[in-house]
Amino acid sequence: MKALSASYIYESIDYNKSSSKNDDVIFDNLIWLTTKEAAVYLRRSVNAIHTLVSRRKLRARKFSNRLYFKRDELDHLIETSEFRGG
Repeated sequence: MKALSASYIYESIDYNKSSSKNDDVIFDNLIWLTTKEAAVYLRRSVNAIHTLVSRRKLRARKFSNRLYFKRDELDHLIETSEFRGG
């Protein structure tokens, strides 16, 4: 039996139509997230994720020309953020 890769599992997901129930199921068992998955998880754009990395607010690991993020570090980013209203 052929093992399925994580990229195969997520190809069928439409990231533009995300519901919180589906997101919870998707991310429950993941430790490492791609840039696109991190953007969905944080409900931000991919460009916003790249901006956080370039400003060193978020640590990324590079493997095979792709950036990966630890879900725990994304949670920590949210928990330690301060609200800055305008």
